[in-house]
Amino acid sequence: MTSVEPKKLALLRILQIFHKYSDEQHLLTYEGIAKMLKNEYEIEIERKAVRRNISLLKEAGYEIVSTRVGSYLAEREFTDAELRLLIDGVLSSRHISAKYSKDLIEKLCGLSNKYFRSNVKYIHSVGEWNKTKNKQLFYNIELIDDAIRNKKQVTFDYNKYGADKKLHKTKPHTVSPYQLVVHNQRYYLMARSEQWKNMGYYRLDRITNMQITQEKLVPITTIEGFEKGINYKELSTAMPYMYTDKPEYVEFIADEGIIDQVIDWFGEDIIIRKQGEQLAVTVKSSPNAMLLWALQYAQFVRVTKPQELVDKIKAALKSAAEKYEN
Repeated sequence: MTSVEPKKLALLRILQIFHKYSDEQHLLTYEGIAKMLKNEYEIEIERKAVRRNISLLKEAGYEIVSTRVGSYLAEREFTDAELRLLIDGVLSSRHISAKYSKDLIEKLCGLSNKYFRSNVKYIHSVGEWNKTKNKQLFYNIELIDDAIRNKKQVTFDYNKYGADKKLHKTKPHTVSPYQLVVHNQRYYLMARSEQWKNMGYYRLDRITNMQITQEKLVPITTIEGFEKGINYKELSTAMPYMYTDKPEYVEFIADEGIIDQVIDWFGEDIIIRKQGEQLAVTVKSSPNAMLLWALQYAQFVRVTKPQELVDKIKAALKSAAEKYEN
């Protein structure tokens, strides 16, 4: 790299060199930094000038540690452990396509030094993970952000997978968008349906052909159950699956051995009482979601209230048993 006044860029380039090449195990000498400046940026400065610039960086607040054998950048925006946590989050997010996952991981790796990248072996196997194939995801996120900021409705096609493993359009939707929610490793758009006049949760990886309209969105405080806005705690614990029916109090008997999983699903704000060798549990949940949850844990739980839900679970279990009869 060349510049009309290259020496004025030395301070910035030295900081970049520290960021890219140094850590506690890889110290840089004044001579080594001067050599890198010349080889990578065609900036020639003396050893004393390198030392002066390092002093300036320290005065500016950068935590550069100097020892007898060299110097290194001790503090970064993210530690390597934090970056690995973020990378794992990208990898496990099914709503991010394989290509975007790899691009994001590359950017996250760039926040550390070059030695960190060599330790992230799984970046090359991202395509093997179960990922969405919808390439419009990030574009949709930008459109939703714009629509929420400008208080406008959006239209889109909602799709479902067919036997050919491809998305197929079902029907168009017009909604008032309010929030993007991550739930069970999926990204959902929380929005009021213009057709049904109620709150809905739309998987973002199933949305295509999104557009912002000129129609104003319906204020969320005018929707039943959301007069005070969004209760994020209730949203995360009252709906183990993203159904839109109104949460109700549900009581069930559970084996004590699965209480850890019960708390994982419904949070700590639940009522638990000892009942013989089992536990009586009261949660507030979507009845439709609770139906699926109870079927999933049918070996370990028995729903006792409300009776309407109990009847639905009995009918579902009977239907399931009939499918396995010879």
